[in-house]
Amino acid sequence: MKNAEKDLGPRTKKFARRVIRLFVALPNDTAAQVLGKQLLRSGTSVGANYREANRGRSKAEFIAKIGDCLKEADESAYWIELLRDENFLPAARLQPLLDEANELVAIFVTISKRARGD
Repeated sequence: MKNAEKDLGPRTKKFARRVIRLFVALPNDTAAQVLGKQLLRSGTSVGANYREANRGRSKAEFIAKIGDCLKEADESAYWIELLRDENFLPAARLQPLLDEANELVAIFVTISKRARGD
């Protein structure tokens, strides 16, 4: 396993914790809470799926779980963008988390392609 992949466990957990803190900071507005809960689900799923991928019983299972990581990271980016676009929190506060979500997407795309032999 490459060094970049080795640190993904702690990195995805840190991402989840940042998502949790963002959710707690959201206003009590109904729309903000709905979007926040969506982000909470997807953002915390990235690391959980990554853990499962590393415990996969086959290459096919690993590839499928990495695909789930990719899907959840991309979905997280979407919810962060909506929270930003609706001005529920300052864009400057959301941008670092959005950047991390997009970096995770890129990493999981690369892992998926390599695992599939593309």
